[in-house]
Amino acid sequence: MTDEDSAKTVIRVEPSIGAIDAEKWEACANPPQQAFNPFISHAFLLALEQSGSATAETGWLPRHLVLQDHTGAITGCMPCYLKSHSYGEYVFDHLWCDACHRSGGRYYPKLQVSVPFTPATGPRLLVSQGPGRKDRQSLLASAAVALCRRHEASSLHLTFLTATEWRLLGEMGFLQRIDWQFHWRNRGYNSFDDFLTDLRSRKRKAVIRERREAIADGIIIEWITGKDITEAHWDAFFAFYLNTGSRKWGRPYMTRQFFSLLSAAMAGRLLLIMARREGRYVAGALSVIGGDTLFGRYWGASEHHQFLHFEICYYQAMEFAMAHGIKHAEAGAQGQHKLARGYLANPTYSAHFIAERGLADAVSRYLEQERRQVEKSLRLLNAHSPFRNRDMAS
Repeated sequence: MTDEDSAKTVIRVEPSIGAIDAEKWEACANPPQQAFNPFISHAFLLALEQSGSATAETGWLPRHLVLQDHTGAITGCMPCYLKSHSYGEYVFDHLWCDACHRSGGRYYPKLQVSVPFTPATGPRLLVSQGPGRKDRQSLLASAAVALCRRHEASSLHLTFLTATEWRLLGEMGFLQRIDWQFHWRNRGYNSFDDFLTDLRSRKRKAVIRERREAIADGIIIEWITGKDITEAHWDAFFAFYLNTGSRKWGRPYMTRQFFSLLSAAMAGRLLLIMARREGRYVAGALSVIGGDTLFGRYWGASEHHQFLHFEICYYQAMEFAMAHGIKHAEAGAQGQHKLARGYLANPTYSAHFIAERGLADAVSRYLEQERRQVEKSLRLLNAHSPFRNRDMAS
């Protein structure tokens, strides 16, 4: 990118993903050269907004950034929201908020670059392929800082970034944070038995027992994908989602309409794993199929059955991945219990800009200590992996 081209670059702020051409967004978000990420797709973000799940009323005011070059072509975009709270992010900044308020400051609004309610790693600085790609990413990041200042927001947060984006933002002076999630890696397994052979004997026996007991009460497991997913399936699943969401969060984030809109737009990317007993569904989980990763998203149940959660959310997801040649499975946020079931600790990345210098300096010192602790925790967690070969934990 030449200085002249950069001078003619235009940054637009759009109040809705629907105002951005879907094909042009996808050319930046999911170009053919990279593995498809469903959560940054235009269809997923549109379903969030159209369903009333991610809107100004729920505290997620869309302020998406669009980068146009000197010819008027869209060469970059960014999912961006002005927020009045810190819910639905999974990268927790409550201590920062408290510190800001104690010092007499105002933490909200803040600017969030993320996929609402979705703790899944993926690109956030969405730019087209070709020369000058890193420059365009830097322009988007700088534009987000400018937007933060324009709204007099306290801070800007880019969460669940790729490692490459995280390093770039660090070079630009953003504060860097690390956390972890548990992910499963398909090491060329052709069957679940292949996976079991990689486990230590005690762990292998425990997994076999859990799978047996999970379906001991006459449970039948079904995989439902694509056009086979009906509104009746969504009705059953949403009841499970409400039941679990109400217990965990107080108010579930997604509306019922979200699932119908998502199904209409990208049914081929959806997998419902449902448990049936005595002719009716009693539990279910939704996963979203990416280019090389199966992303576990939501789980719920109307009956309690020992180990059924593990069976549906972890073991069945692994089997589906094996059957379809999918390289990875992610099971969402938190959950150290996933480690014993073959999901190893992997780092996740976020980058932050804080406008007030005093608070920024304090957070920077905190993050230095936190990163050291997280890196130590990652090593310790994976040292206790269930695999016979310790090298498999790397």
